[in-house]
Amino acid sequence: MSDLRNSVAAAASGMKSQANRLRHVSENIANADTPGYRRKTVSFQAALDGGRATGLVETGRVQLDKTTLPSIYDPSHPLADESGHYKGSNVDLIIEIADAREAQRSYEANLKMFDQSRQMSRGLLDLLRR
Repeated sequence: MSDLRNSVAAAASGMKSQANRLRHVSENIANADTPGYRRKTVSFQAALDGGRATGLVETGRVQLDKTTLPSIYDPSHPLADESGHYKGSNVDLIIEIADAREAQRSYEANLKMFDQSRQMSRGLLDLLRR
């Protein structure tokens, strides 16, 4: 029964991590046109319990994309400097949509694993009741 509980915990930690990743992708998409906005990225790492790996995953610290911000020419923009340029956002919508799709598929795979573990637990309990 412990192995089934561990598989459910692993699937749940994967779903939580992918949901967190999807939240940052959503923030990036929402701020794609915000001047000076830097894209947020999140990494995954093994969850530790007293220095020991637990088999679970968690999200690491949020990092800001260090690529240079594009210089956009628009003299009528309120943030434009004397040459008519301002710093745009480094968010690429195609990359964000691809990241969102990858996070969604990973979430669905973890959900399927969660459901399979739950069904196996139910089947085991049914066998024990007989």
